[in-house]
Amino acid sequence: MAALPSEQFDVIVVGAGIMGSCAAHAAASRGARVLLLERFDLLHQRGSSHGESRTIRATYRQPHYPPLVRLSRRLWDDAQRDAGYSVLTPTPHVDLGPKDDPAFVAAVANGGATELAAGEGGARPKWAEVFRVPEGWTAASSELGGVMKATKAVAMFQALAVKMGAVVRDRAEVVDVARKQGEGTIVVRTSSGDEFHGAKCIITVGAWTSKLVKSVTGTDLPVQPLHVLICYWKVKPGHEHELTTEAGFPTFASYGNPYVYSTPSMEYPGLIKIARHGGPPCDPDSRDWSIGPGEGGLVDPVARWIDEVMPGHVDTAGGPVLRQPCMYSMTPDEDFVIDYLGGEEFGMDVVVGAGFSGHGFKMGPAVGRILAELALDGEARTAAEAGVELRHFRIGRFEGNPMGNATSF
Repeated sequence: MAALPSEQFDVIVVGAGIMGSCAAHAAASRGARVLLLERFDLLHQRGSSHGESRTIRATYRQPHYPPLVRLSRRLWDDAQRDAGYSVLTPTPHVDLGPKDDPAFVAAVANGGATELAAGEGGARPKWAEVFRVPEGWTAASSELGGVMKATKAVAMFQALAVKMGAVVRDRAEVVDVARKQGEGTIVVRTSSGDEFHGAKCIITVGAWTSKLVKSVTGTDLPVQPLHVLICYWKVKPGHEHELTTEAGFPTFASYGNPYVYSTPSMEYPGLIKIARHGGPPCDPDSRDWSIGPGEGGLVDPVARWIDEVMPGHVDTAGGPVLRQPCMYSMTPDEDFVIDYLGGEEFGMDVVVGAGFSGHGFKMGPAVGRILAELALDGEARTAAEAGVELRHFRIGRFEGNPMGNATSF
């Protein structure tokens, strides 16, 4: 159903990636009249919510994330039940890292992971033999792991939102958000000249957040887009089934330099996704889509890691078989931004969700519900019930402290 500019909405959500789609679903599920706007085609590949896979894990060095992950895991199940199909395949999760690495130690403790026994034997899962753990390192496993089909998941939440009455409109680039003079209404304007009116607004535009917030308020929100590269490597002959979800192979993360993460062989038979966390700064409106010079920093360290840790199972000769560009929206401390835009003009009527820093997708359902509650209720009961303190995600943490919540590890 196409939205008419004359319509009045309870909530207008700007940006239809995973966070915006989850927020629209959460608001619509409460009976709110919701408009979800996307500047590109729905399910486009220009941002951070597309692709074949994302991981879910509860092992975080920051203690405020595991409760959010566990809440999201339950909400993923609820959404899949309502949709009638699955987007999340459960797996174990394993973290590898130096025994004396503070970030690794904290992540294992906060996520409730269990260190794998040394040596071979019945106490160790069969997949543990795939890894050649370096001297001075250890590995810890946890049951809360899994692979999410990213694009399929975004589509699921959009479909559920529409089923509950939300209006979705793509190719609608928002260029301004303002309060209507003399009224409480928020006016959202697009590049084509359309105006939409809502009582509340939620901004979830990913890598374009800083640009939109700057144009709307004149303030600088420290959300830096990064160019990242998703790499799929060839599994060595005879080990193809061993590294699949069907065989129980885990998602995994490796601490140290580089920080490497992976999903089991699933979307492309005979290939496994192993990639480096992070990448160079980029402008989302002028990206170099070519895969050429300069990519070595995102590929070569991963190849060296594979040769050291998984030499018998993954082939690095010739580099990755597939390379897929993506973006992160990075804050200086890698913590999210979940807050009111504030100021005299917007007060508590415009909420922003941004800076998910390459690790937010898994928490989309919980973040979406929190954003919807902040907009509709002026408070986030879900966060309180889950034991999550939103102070970690406030915009104000950067005032006088450009690094925000950043710690020494």
